[in-house]
Amino acid sequence: MPVNQTRSRMRDRNDLINRPEFLSLNQPLRNSNEARGTARRPSSLKRQPSQQQQQQPQNVQQEPLENNTEDRKESVKLPEDDCIQLNPSFKGIAMNSLLAIDICMSKRLGVCAYSHSSWGGMRSMVNLLAITGHGIPWIVGTIICLTRSNTMAGQEVLVNLLLALLLDVMTVAGMQKLVKRKGPWEMTPGLFDYIAMDIYSFPAAHASRAAMVSKFLLSHLVLAVPLRILLVLWAFLAGMSRIVLGRHHLTDVGCGFALGYLHFNLVEMVWLPSNTCQTLISIGTLSWIPF
Repeated sequence: MPVNQTRSRMRDRNDLINRPEFLSLNQPLRNSNEARGTARRPSSLKRQPSQQQQQQPQNVQQEPLENNTEDRKESVKLPEDDCIQLNPSFKGIAMNSLLAIDICMSKRLGVCAYSHSSWGGMRSMVNLLAITGHGIPWIVGTIICLTRSNTMAGQEVLVNLLLALLLDVMTVAGMQKLVKRKGPWEMTPGLFDYIAMDIYSFPAAHASRAAMVSKFLLSHLVLAVPLRILLVLWAFLAGMSRIVLGRHHLTDVGCGFALGYLHFNLVEMVWLPSNTCQTLISIGTLSWIPF
């Protein structure tokens, strides 16, 4: 008897897994989606007739829902500036690196940007140097010299210089409106800047004007060597003063110098002769007689 009891206990232990309480342990695992699907099959079978009856109104309702979801996706789209390019091109990396270097160097060179800057005590002197490259003083000064000039050769040079200054102001203002690049430091433009339409940063109007005027005077005036050196030095310092004041980037001034040289070459190509200049002067002074 004891031997039979022990054997029956061993059988019970071996058949423990086969009990109803543990039958789920012997079955293979299934995905949660399959389990949910099997759990919902009876209800879906029961609802099949009603779904077939309601197919047409549901299709009508799904169209506006899909349109709403598409509108939401379009509204959720981030701007291009906030998106990260996972595989940027070499050209894009190079351009972004150069722009970062340009901004960093321009901010470091803006030592007179504010009165509390490292060279804030020299701000007034740098502002005076920057005014010498402004468009309004040059245009007004050229008109005054033109009214007091008595020689036809001098009037010819001054009329062409005035046209070059107007061309420079209009071209730079148009490019600044198109690019709309802001300076390295947040500053409000002054009164002269609004009059000359020099509001944005790229290209630098002072640098363009200084390069054009210096090249023009070097080509049409007979100057001694020290004066020629001072004229070139003035053009360079007038452009760099805007970087020191925190108004422009390095690339803005460099492109401004190149644009001023381009303006000079363009004026030389369309140079107005003396007869045309005299006609323009007579029209400006309201003393023109066509016949």
